[in-house]
Amino acid sequence: MSDNLAPKTRRGGCAQPWRTQVLSHSDPTTGLPVGPREGRSTPADYTSEQVLAAVLASVDDDKAEDIVQIDLRGRSDVADYMVICSGRSNRQVAAISEKLADRLKQQFRISAKMEGKETGDWVLIDAGDVIVHVFRPEVRDFYQLEKMWMPAGQVTAARPASQG
Repeated sequence: MSDNLAPKTRRGGCAQPWRTQVLSHSDPTTGLPVGPREGRSTPADYTSEQVLAAVLASVDDDKAEDIVQIDLRGRSDVADYMVICSGRSNRQVAAISEKLADRLKQQFRISAKMEGKETGDWVLIDAGDVIVHVFRPEVRDFYQLEKMWMPAGQVTAARPASQG
């Protein structure tokens, strides 16, 4: 057994081989997990702009209202874009969200994480580089995410390119 993988013992004689092993996804100085190292992550087969276009088309197809797109590049590390839209009822909010997740999985193989679908008041869909919020209008008015995330004075209603 090599020296760096040899079990170390503390007082009491308990062997802890994990104390000396450094996993490839751990910081060697702290041993804490870190993100992928440069050059090791596999590039995606799609861009955040392609995912954004698919999101906008999907919510528009499902008759979402007041669709707003917010560019987060350079302002947040969470995502590149945020899309906010409304459904007229709890059922429509849940349906828009479910269909969006299905379309992203079919088109890009993205397993989007979803929160809030059970109640249908506000559903958050995390598609990686694009975050989507689907609200009932009353809930959207209450939280006013656009006001929090949009640059001052900018209000942009996003619609997909003309659907010939």
